[in-house]
Amino acid sequence: MREIVHIQAGQCGNQIGTKFWEVISDEHGIDPAGGYVGDSALQLERINVYYNESSSQKYVPRAALVDLEPGTMDSVRSGPFGHLFRPDNFIFGQTGAGNNWAKGHYTEGAELVDSVLDVVRKECEHCDCLQGFQLTHSLGGGTGSGMGTL
Repeated sequence: MREIVHIQAGQCGNQIGTKFWEVISDEHGIDPAGGYVGDSALQLERINVYYNESSSQKYVPRAALVDLEPGTMDSVRSGPFGHLFRPDNFIFGQTGAGNNWAKGHYTEGAELVDSVLDVVRKECEHCDCLQGFQLTHSLGGGTGSGMGTL
């Protein structure tokens, strides 16, 4: 099976990514707890492209969620699909980049990059045939653009 690892960075990337997971979960018949509630075998045919299946028959997104401040992560966690993600895959700092590309790229972002790479590496190691990466982030601002270019 061909797998994709999804990385969402910054407020914009996490908002877009959260909506992506809501839509793709609906298309595949996955409820907010990760259970399959669909009615067609076709929905499960390519589910392993974006999801890992846990030992408890739950589907977990193959994703890393990144931000330099905890507010966005709290919003994702408290959203309708917040419990779908692995808790270890939320990577965040405490200060934020304040819409400053340099802080996202050189200072605060550079401090978190090793943690992000560890999560991405772990997700890749669970893949049989990694097809690629999908990244959602902003082009301007701080975390998404600055850290997104690391």
